Amino acid sequence: MIFAVPLAWFQLTYEKGRLLVAIAGIMFAVILIFMQLGFQDALFTSAVRLHTNLRTDVAIISPQSTNLVGMRNFSQRRLYQAFGYKGVESIHELYIGLAAWKVKNDPAGQTRNILVLGADPDSKIFKMPGANENLAKTKVEDVILFDRSSRSEFGPIVQECGVSKELATKYIPAGFACNNFVTREVANRTITVGGLFELGSSFAADGTIITSQTNFLRIFDNRQAGLINVGLINLKPDASPYEMILDYVQSFPNKEVILPTVPGITVDGDRVRYADPDKKDRLIIDKYRLTLEDIEKSKSVAIDDIKILTRAGFIDFERSYWQKSTSIGFIFSLGTVMGFIVGIVIVYQILYTDVSDHMAEYATLKAMGYSNWYLAFVVIQEAFVLSILGYIPGFFACLGLYSLTKNATRLPLDMTIERGIQVMILTVLMCVISGAISLRKVQSADPAEIFG
Repeated sequence: MIFAVPLAWFQLTYEKGRLLVAIAGIMFAVILIFMQLGFQDALFTSAVRLHTNLRTDVAIISPQSTNLVGMRNFSQRRLYQAFGYKGVESIHELYIGLAAWKVKNDPAGQTRNILVLGADPDSKIFKMPGANENLAKTKVEDVILFDRSSRSEFGPIVQECGVSKELATKYIPAGFACNNFVTREVANRTITVGGLFELGSSFAADGTIITSQTNFLRIFDNRQAGLINVGLINLKPDASPYEMILDYVQSFPNKEVILPTVPGITVDGDRVRYADPDKKDRLIIDKYRLTLEDIEKSKSVAIDDIKILTRAGFIDFERSYWQKSTSIGFIFSLGTVMGFIVGIVIVYQILYTDVSDHMAEYATLKAMGYSNWYLAFVVIQEAFVLSILGYIPGFFACLGLYSLTKNATRLPLDMTIERGIQVMILTVLMCVISGAISLRKVQSADPAEIFG
């Protein structure tokens, strides 16, 4: 009975100009939500690009480190100490720093900060295409590998290497080779590009280069050998990272360890207590009362001058910084909420005007015996139809905007099925909420006033 006559559809299409304006308004809200969610996801994905492309089961960093470009130094002897524990197969050092890259080879050339990674050329610790294949070339003095996905502001390095645009998008050896003599200045030191790899830019760094540990210390001549930024520990196939971390921290003379506050670890004032009762962001536990379950939940343990993390904890360390310690994550979340609210206001105005213009018809239906529930359902139907009609063009418009933004910024901005479904649900919810707010106008339709 309720679907016998598509009353909602007839009302929406009666004035096609108004319908097009309504679709355009909802489409705008959909695009705003899509873009904000896309930027937020690109922020978190790009932030952990390097972390996910490192071959490691356990990582050691300084507890004073904040994020990838804010890594503090610690002594490499802490890494060497881990080599003697059960299950450890290999250890590797990683130096990280930001240096000024001179875009052109001239005295007044513009500079941009670039991320510099220093690693053992024989370590094979990288997963990025082209990195391990070309890493041996960095054994030569002042030879580096350049990220071919870096932003264009660093200059046409890929073209100068003799790699065509077609090859620069392919994952074959020729796409990562530098066949020409290409030089630049990094931190006032002349370097030579020996090969290419692919990582991509992020909000923290627009480009990346890789070189050997020796060349890294030549570029950063104020850094001391043996003071590293990240220690990478690879375990044997049957080894547990939690057991290795537990054994390692118990070897320190310190009596207590520090864990981040995470769900599942309850503060009882005895075994577990807050390191800072005012902030409540860190927990203190006696190292001998630390359990494997604690490490599984926290994914990281700080003791003395190091913080040791599982692979997942190392990734969460970076993601958490951008999500909680910067305003960027909050801004994108706020933008999503604002898009949702704007959509509610737009649809409400459309539905309210439509109901007001058809009050006589609603009153007539009431006089014929139709209930308020039926009329309310008609309005909700209108809201649902509008949500679908606005979502579809908004979705396809965002496909183009994502591609445009990705090419311009080199950020990982891609449409995903999960995000598409998420925004569709938000759009339907947005329109249904607007319809529910508009129901008061429908319920106020009085046949006595219309026909009195």
